[in-house]
Amino acid sequence: MNLLATDHVLETPALDVAGIRAQFPILERQVHGRPLIYFDNAATSQTPLCVIDTFRDYYGRFNANIHRGLHTLADEATAAYEGSRETVRAFLNAADRREIIFTRGTTEAINLVANSWGRANLEPGDEVLVSLLEHHSNIVPWQLLADQLGIVVKVIPVDERGVLDLDAYCTLFTERTRLVAVNHVSNAFGTINPVREMSTIAHDHDARILIDGAQATPHQAVDVRGIDADFYAFSGHKVYGPTGAGVLYGKAELLEAMPPWQGGGEMIKSVSFDVPTTFADIPHKFEAGTPAIAEVIALGVALDWVSGVGLARIGVWEAELLARATAGVSRIDGLRLLGTAPDKAGVLSFVVDGAHSQDIALLIDQLGVAIRTGNHCAQPLLARFGVDATCRASFAVYNTLEEVDSFVDALERVVGMVR
Repeated sequence: MNLLATDHVLETPALDVAGIRAQFPILERQVHGRPLIYFDNAATSQTPLCVIDTFRDYYGRFNANIHRGLHTLADEATAAYEGSRETVRAFLNAADRREIIFTRGTTEAINLVANSWGRANLEPGDEVLVSLLEHHSNIVPWQLLADQLGIVVKVIPVDERGVLDLDAYCTLFTERTRLVAVNHVSNAFGTINPVREMSTIAHDHDARILIDGAQATPHQAVDVRGIDADFYAFSGHKVYGPTGAGVLYGKAELLEAMPPWQGGGEMIKSVSFDVPTTFADIPHKFEAGTPAIAEVIALGVALDWVSGVGLARIGVWEAELLARATAGVSRIDGLRLLGTAPDKAGVLSFVVDGAHSQDIALLIDQLGVAIRTGNHCAQPLLARFGVDATCRASFAVYNTLEEVDSFVDALERVVGMVR
C-alpha cells in the first residue's frame, strides 16, 4: 500500500455497515420471501430510527404551532424548528442562518427562485442556461417563465459519457445571460458536475447560479461558500430524512431583494387595507403559513446523523459499491451502461438489448431487489442517448457488497429470461 493510500485509510476509517444497517428497521423486511435489497436510493433513501423517533417525540411531547405562541409547547417546537435551521446552515457552511429557507423539497425551492427572483429580474430576451442533465424540476419552471415572460432557455450539451461540455458552456454566454441552473449530481446518470468552476464562469459573465443539490447532499460534503453558489437546493428524503421537507439556500443580499412568493401568515410584519402591507425579514418572508414542523425537525436530526457517520466515509464506501456493481453488470451480455463519467456518484443506469426496462424492474423485484425504471424525470437527457427509459440502481451507506453481488446475480438471471 502506498503512502497516499495509507493516509486515505487513516483519514477515512472503515464504516461499521452492519451497525448502520441495524438503525434502519425497513432493511429487515422480506419482499416476495427474500431479504429486501433496496437500490432505489436516488429516488428516496430510507430513514434511521433516530429520524423515525423524532415524529413520535414531537407529536407525543410538544406538538404546537411555531413562532406565534408564548406557551411552553410553542416555545419548545419553535426552538426545535429553528435548531434545524442552524443544523442546515452548518451542514452547507452557509454564512448566516437567515440564508436557509425551508421548503417542501428541491422542486418547490427551484420554483421559489423562478417565481420570486426570476419574475423580479428577468425580462424578455434574457437567457437562462440549463444543462441536458437536469431533472424536470430544473427545466420546467424556466420553460414556464419562457412562455410567460419571453425569456430564452439555452441548453448545455453533454458528451457520450454524460459529461457536461464545459467548452460549449462557455460559448453559450452572451450579454443577456442572467442565470445558470444546473444540478450538482445527475439523478439519472450520477455525473458529478464541476459546479465550482461553473460558478466562477457564470459570475465572470455577471450571471447568477442556482444549483440543484438533491443528489449531492447524501454523498459528499457541500460548501455553498466554497462553491460560491447564489442559490442551492436539496430535499430531505434524499438524505435519510423525511419527505415534505427541503431547503433553499440563498445569499442574504439576493433573498432580501426578492419579493415574497406566497402570501399568508408568518411572512408579514403588518397587514392593512389602508397602507401597504409590509413583509417579514428573511427567511420568514418566504415561509408563509404553518410549515411541516415535524418534518423540518426530523430533517435536522437526519443531517446530524449523516454528519456523525461522516460524508467522507460515506463517499468512499459508495464508490466501492459502485465499482463492484459496475464491474459485475459489465459482464452481462446485452447490457449497456449509460452515464460513464469518470467522476460520478453511486448511480448505475443501464438498458438491455431487446428488453423493456419495466420488465426487468418487475422481474428483479420478484427476487427481492428494488431498483427504479423509467425516464427518471430526465426525458431530454435520455432522448439524447436514444432511449425512453433505463433501469437505475442507486446506492446508500447501508448497502453492502454482498447485496451488490446478489443484485448482479439476480440481474443476470432476469436478463437471461427476457432476451
